[in-house]
Amino acid sequence: MKFTGVVYIAFVIVLVSALAPTKAVLEEKVECVPTELIVCSPAYHEGDSPPSAECCGKLKDQESCFCDYIKNPKFAPYINSPIAQKVLAACRIPAPIC
Repeated sequence: MKFTGVVYIAFVIVLVSALAPTKAVLEEKVECVPTELIVCSPAYHEGDSPPSAECCGKLKDQESCFCDYIKNPKFAPYINSPIAQKVLAACRIPAPIC
């Protein structure tokens, strides 16, 4: 009886671990499309205007892309500049650490 119970518990543990989604499965890879951040233009160029909810949503969606954008001289100012840091802070997005 004890052996059967141990085998059953081992089977359940193996089954649960096989069916549990891994972190890699849970994370969706975001496609880095900088043109999607155009909605943030008013906040970047006017400086005093707060970012829109749509802007913050796009920034959050593309947060994993920031380090790639920093490597590109065309996009780096939109992540590294003081205005960019202000926009990120307004959206409650931490500054990227690359």
